[in-house]
Amino acid sequence: MASVVITGVSSGIGWGTAKVLIQRGFHVYGSVRKTADAERLSSEFGASFTPLLFDVTDEAAVQQAAAVVREQLQGQTLFGLVNNAGIAAPAPLIYQPISDYRHQLEVNLVGPLIVTQAFVDLLGADHQRTGKPGRIVNISSLGGKLAGVFIGAYHASKFGLEGLSDTLRHELMMHGIDVIVVAPGAVATPIWDKAEHTDISAFEKTEYASALRLYQRYMVENGRKGYSPEYLGEVVCRALTVPNPPVRYGYEVVPHSLRNWLIPRLLPKRRVDAVIARNMGWVRR
Repeated sequence: MASVVITGVSSGIGWGTAKVLIQRGFHVYGSVRKTADAERLSSEFGASFTPLLFDVTDEAAVQQAAAVVREQLQGQTLFGLVNNAGIAAPAPLIYQPISDYRHQLEVNLVGPLIVTQAFVDLLGADHQRTGKPGRIVNISSLGGKLAGVFIGAYHASKFGLEGLSDTLRHELMMHGIDVIVVAPGAVATPIWDKAEHTDISAFEKTEYASALRLYQRYMVENGRKGYSPEYLGEVVCRALTVPNPPVRYGYEVVPHSLRNWLIPRLLPKRRVDAVIARNMGWVRR
């Protein structure tokens, strides 16, 4: 049975990907940070799922998890690694605590490299292993190419992940390990129920207060209309298994891609700026 490691499987894209891959006959090693999530997912997914307890920013814990997988593979290569774990820390950049900004980068940009370094030998960088080299799928975002307001730290991390992925793909060609980016737009998960009640009171006395409330409503409404986690899981499965995958899955995982992806990419940036300013109520009289 081929095996795949997925980070951040407690919910969302990670959970949807684990579900799809297990249905396709894979064994999934999924990372979670809480024992309760490990127990819940083990009960839900059964014998084809092995939980790995680690935070992607904890190098020692990630290395320990890689050792567990190494022992169970018994000399075989790992079929795939899906770097999915991530967070979003919304705030106007000029008011965002630097500690929050730094943590965003640690989780979304440093974490994938920590995990990749820990598992790359199992994917085939160790040429003594038996089997074809595996693939790495990095979960980026529409926000890895198009930046908007109030999630600048998230955009910084995802723009960085896109560059990291390109360099990794180039450098790992010598080992036969491919690196593919999946960059979705909105995904319909329970996270939007939490987002609806996110506390933005810290910025209530700033000039961004009214725009933040407007942005929060827009993101929640748009997010609930997104693709299902299982749909994204199907795309990740294709990225791992088709003979010649594209290096990046973008518009096909962005709902209403003409409006949300193609047109903003084709318009001059100043025109996009003007649209954002009008929507946020920032047009000067």
